[in-house]
Amino acid sequence: MKEELVPSSLANFKLVIVTGISGGGKSTVLKILEDYGYFCVDNLIPALLIPFIKLISSQFSMIAVVVDTRGGSFFTELNKELDLLKKQELTYKVIFLDASDESLIKRYSETRRRHPLLSEESALLDSVQMERSMLEEIKNNADEIIDTSNLTIGQLKGVVSNNLIDKKLSSSSMRISIMSFGYKYGLPIDADLVFDVRFLPNPHYIAELKSKTGLDQDVRDYVFNKDVTQNFLNKFLDFVTYLVPHYKEEGKSILTVAIGCTGGRHRSVAIASKLAQELTEKGYYVMERHRDISRNQEYYQKH
Repeated sequence: MKEELVPSSLANFKLVIVTGISGGGKSTVLKILEDYGYFCVDNLIPALLIPFIKLISSQFSMIAVVVDTRGGSFFTELNKELDLLKKQELTYKVIFLDASDESLIKRYSETRRRHPLLSEESALLDSVQMERSMLEEIKNNADEIIDTSNLTIGQLKGVVSNNLIDKKLSSSSMRISIMSFGYKYGLPIDADLVFDVRFLPNPHYIAELKSKTGLDQDVRDYVFNKDVTQNFLNKFLDFVTYLVPHYKEEGKSILTVAIGCTGGRHRSVAIASKLAQELTEKGYYVMERHRDISRNQEYYQKH
């Protein structure tokens, strides 16, 4: 009886093998796949590929590994290991990263990293061409060849998304963190965008609302029922929902939007919650957090 390589319960098991020319962007692609939920390992030698899959597939259904010439003589076993995977009837995709000689020379010059085949007797260009020869067979058999010569990281993420990631997963790949905060406690250091809503009417000065928060309906009604809030919300929501797709296109995996009022308890909480709801309805993965909502809780209850 043939040993089962991957548990049959993992009907949606996905394996991506990333290889290609050194300096072509393999590590960048691995980071992109990690953002999409893949369990990723860099520089795995081919002989460990099948044992690794047996070990890890019980916990993870999406796996991506980089296998390349850094493995030295072990790399020559890659085609043999891929044939064994086929015999196990395990489907996988081989992604080959390529780039022009000129692009590779420029990248190595800028990063000052050492090419894995570079020796005292060979020049960098000689090492690149030697590697191309070594990779010819695996390139010819690859499922996808991506030339990164003229791609930005954002464009590369778009290529990976279009070719490797199912549309449902791709649409929710960027995580958006919506945070409310109080200026009196300092700006959040991890914010990408900061908005100040201290110009809005303040429920703090309404006795029956003072001890409540922007998550309470009567506080929200007080804030949202003002003309200035409605005018602001229309422009604010349009502005943020316009920006988000452009951040996603540029390859940003986490976007943190911080909204602040004086104490971080009423106005910023209500606006942040409204923004989180709006983005969630548009299909984004949203995390909502209210940093200062519980500060001075006892004070608000007593006064």
